[in-house]
Amino acid sequence: MMIGRHHGGKLLAGASLAALSRRTLATASVVAARGFAGEAAQGAKYLYSGPARGGAAASAWLRAPAIGMRRESTLALGEKEARPQQQQQQQQQTAEEEKRAAAGGKAIASYWGVEPSKVTRGDGTEWRWTCFRPTETYKADLSIDLKKHHAPLTFLDKLAFWTVKSMRYPTDIFFQRRYGCRAMMLETVAAVPGMVGGLLLHCKSLRRFEHSGGWIKALLEEAENERMHLMTFMEVSQPRWYERALVFAVQGVFFNAYFLGYLISPKFAHRVVGYLEEEAIHSYTEFLKELDNGSIENVPAPAIAIDYWQLPEGSTLRDVVLVVRADEAHHRDVNHFASDIHYQGRELKEAHAPLGYH
Repeated sequence: MMIGRHHGGKLLAGASLAALSRRTLATASVVAARGFAGEAAQGAKYLYSGPARGGAAASAWLRAPAIGMRRESTLALGEKEARPQQQQQQQQQTAEEEKRAAAGGKAIASYWGVEPSKVTRGDGTEWRWTCFRPTETYKADLSIDLKKHHAPLTFLDKLAFWTVKSMRYPTDIFFQRRYGCRAMMLETVAAVPGMVGGLLLHCKSLRRFEHSGGWIKALLEEAENERMHLMTFMEVSQPRWYERALVFAVQGVFFNAYFLGYLISPKFAHRVVGYLEEEAIHSYTEFLKELDNGSIENVPAPAIAIDYWQLPEGSTLRDVVLVVRADEAHHRDVNHFASDIHYQGRELKEAHAPLGYH
């Protein structure tokens, strides 16, 4: 008996689909297949709701597994065993997120599996700071000589010295005796040279396939230490809107100027920072005088300062200024030392970097 072209096509398609193996078509998960199987069946009924001669083919189509369907019996044993573990991990993650939400913190959702590390103190209590770790805290050396000064003898030294002096005069006019704001603004600039120097030494080390003698880390430590000064004084004094605008302008100019200066002459750049730190020591000494005579209230030390410098409980702003001034004196020594190395025609990598010198 002859079969029309239209119905013959239907029969051929139905027979082909019926002959396909269920495992051949099993490419998707069981979960996705369960929702898709019903839709596939409805579509098949609609497509093959034709004459009776196509009924056998339609029946074969409906009995065949839907595209994307995977029988649970065909899952690998490892996948079946992994399911309870995955569900348990999801439940634990959900419980932790709910605990953070109950504590007032908003959990950060991520499927990358990167979990924030839990840091504790030596006594087992939770560490509350994310900007530094307990291993980065220290006790400042207050015995350092604050009166050391590098006398400018060469042309570059004199240029560095008077460059810094010229920067001080507008600062004195702008801030006058508001040493809290002055200290905060000073740290936004003081944290730049260490980062720039570390960056350029890092690139130099990569270009030349050589070590840096530890100076990359030493300069980045300096930049981080200066940034922690800023984080501390932010708790004491909040900048006004025009002071924030000034930070944008000064940082933009200073970063590019120092970057260019370091490329041209590292010994000049380090000498500039050495003299900057000498001015910082002077500013913090004046800050202490204002605290001692009562012009500035000696408020309790911020909690971040107590933890970072390992200060005793009950410390005050005066104690904070003392340790910050000591830090600046150490930075003074490191940068004058770095400049001296260059003046001797040597490279920084030839001298061991003063890591951890605070």
